[in-house]
Amino acid sequence: MSATPATLTDDVGKAVRARPAVAAWLLATAAMVAAMIVIGGITRLTESGLSMVEWRPLMGWLPPLSDAEWERVFALYRETPEFRLQNAWMGLADFQVIFFWEYLHRLWGRLIGVVFALPLLAFLLAGRIERALLPRLLGLLALGAIQGGIGWWMVVSGLVDEPAVSAYRLAVHLSMAFLILGTLQWTAFELLARRPGAPAAVPADPALRRGATAVLALIALTIVAGAFVAGTDAGYAYNTFPLMDGRFVPDGYWSPEHGFASVFEWVPAVQFNHRWLAIATALVTLGFAHWAGRRAPAAARAPLRLLAVAVALQVGLGIAALLMVVPVWLGALHQGGAVVLFWAAVWTRFSLGRG
Repeated sequence: MSATPATLTDDVGKAVRARPAVAAWLLATAAMVAAMIVIGGITRLTESGLSMVEWRPLMGWLPPLSDAEWERVFALYRETPEFRLQNAWMGLADFQVIFFWEYLHRLWGRLIGVVFALPLLAFLLAGRIERALLPRLLGLLALGAIQGGIGWWMVVSGLVDEPAVSAYRLAVHLSMAFLILGTLQWTAFELLARRPGAPAAVPADPALRRGATAVLALIALTIVAGAFVAGTDAGYAYNTFPLMDGRFVPDGYWSPEHGFASVFEWVPAVQFNHRWLAIATALVTLGFAHWAGRRAPAAARAPLRLLAVAVALQVGLGIAALLMVVPVWLGALHQGGAVVLFWAAVWTRFSLGRG
């Protein structure tokens, strides 16, 4: 007979009873990370990411508060390749617009750190964190700190010679954000599934779990491919669908000069790969959702429905963004659609992974 909170020691019992509260905190943090991914997309779409040329992780909470400080940070920006080669027309008011998005992006990252770290400390002091969970939570805290460093490492790549960040570093930054998001979500789901009084898990067919894992991997791969589209500005070329300049495979798809790096750096290849990987992912995901819907436990049916709806909407948003040459609002919706789709895929995989 399994132990209940009443039969556990007081400290362990407190941690068990706190599972729903800890899960709610993790889900709130995950929601902030999801918003951060969208804010990051807007920062990229508005070409704001290189406006702040200083990294002040501890002292950068406040924006410039005086005319003199605004002139100082604008003077720093005027020394960058982006200003000299692209934005020499800008005055201070124009600079303040792009500064806002990068400032908001960094501020939101700091707020996520506070929202994660302070409750973690409070839960620890109150004895409401289970010992087995602590390494994962500390790992998430470390990943958040590393993510801040990756963000600056990415920005630096656009402050040296060319006024563009490295697509590779952008992909690493985005991938880390989704890794943190998925880990927060999965951990919260585990705690909710093990809360006192939670219904027993219903075993799922191993084939369903393998299928859900494959779908999640395909979605993650498509998101990374999208990061290279953003990093090379490939979304602003070949703005037709399904053909690219009247051809299924565009002329010049492969660059002999780039070789295998064409997959990551050459606009025709980057866009072709992302658009058709996305279509393949959508077809596989819809097929899986239909197949699994007849075999999955009841707890998995809602995430499967969300998964199917999210992937269909995401394909529609992607095609619309392409045809409309990626207006900021639609590009942001497409980024948000990726977050919802990833969330649905993680939820689906979790709902099929117990038992």
